[in-house]
Amino acid sequence: MQLTGIHHLTAVSARIRDNYRFYTQIMGMRLVKRSVNQDDASAYHLFYADKVGSPGSDLTFFDFPVLPEVRGTRSITRTALRVNGLDALQFWDTHLTDHGVRHSAIEERDGRLVIDFEDPEGQRLTLIDDGGVGEAHPWEKSPVPATYQVRGLGPISLSVPSLGPTDGILQKLGLRPVRSYAHPERPSNTVEVYEMGPGGAAAELHIARQPELSPARGGAGGVHHVALRTPDADYDAWADRLNTLGIRNSGKVDRHWFRSLYFREPNGILFELASDGPGFAVDEPAETLGEKLVLAPFMEPHREEIEANLVPLG
Repeated sequence: MQLTGIHHLTAVSARIRDNYRFYTQIMGMRLVKRSVNQDDASAYHLFYADKVGSPGSDLTFFDFPVLPEVRGTRSITRTALRVNGLDALQFWDTHLTDHGVRHSAIEERDGRLVIDFEDPEGQRLTLIDDGGVGEAHPWEKSPVPATYQVRGLGPISLSVPSLGPTDGILQKLGLRPVRSYAHPERPSNTVEVYEMGPGGAAAELHIARQPELSPARGGAGGVHHVALRTPDADYDAWADRLNTLGIRNSGKVDRHWFRSLYFREPNGILFELASDGPGFAVDEPAETLGEKLVLAPFMEPHREEIEANLVPLG
């Protein structure tokens, strides 16, 4: 029973229409689910992914009217997006420049080529060459050519003041410490790499120990949580295993498109274990994913009220 990689990452936007334009028109990702936060129906929950909304490809956003994040430790600090090859990174170098998005040069980090940049609200992102490993599902309506499109989520970077407690819980979950490298912004800090399942860019957490930083304060441009993948058949067993390991958690939560378990690691970072299925096509045709507002069944009786409180995405 192993976790198999990154399932999704959920961040926060206070400018959801700008967010929608950036991720669909500049990043070329498909909006595969247009919904609302199931715990606060006044806020959009948007899911950007590949053509089919594959587990491991979706970057999601809550629409909260909050101040910008104050960066620091005890937080998720950077989200990697996988692309295939140097040619893809060269395309993105030009593409981001053409759209006025400031970014780093192509450089090597932890043995892979990367470009660092930020979205309009300061969400820290990295394009990373994954060597073309695994399946790709390009979206034919994307403004980005199929060869260069984002293939899915790559390594997720975290900052903690003390590695030991986080290491302990990750190893209980079956993640393996495999290597380390110097932090790109603070070379005196070491980044520890943990992998799960088959390993590789789609199945890694990169954790920096940074006791000199103050704790982050969540907000727009920050990350709410990261979700790790579990096969559907293992979901119930993971619910039991968290309890057996003494990890306080939410208990089983049905999100309609996948099933979830939430917990915080000892430094306060929110994690989720999420099942691969049933997937985003369970309640709307695959051909029209994301084109209309879709609500979980328990929210449908309140559709009229929910829709009245949402701004058009444009």
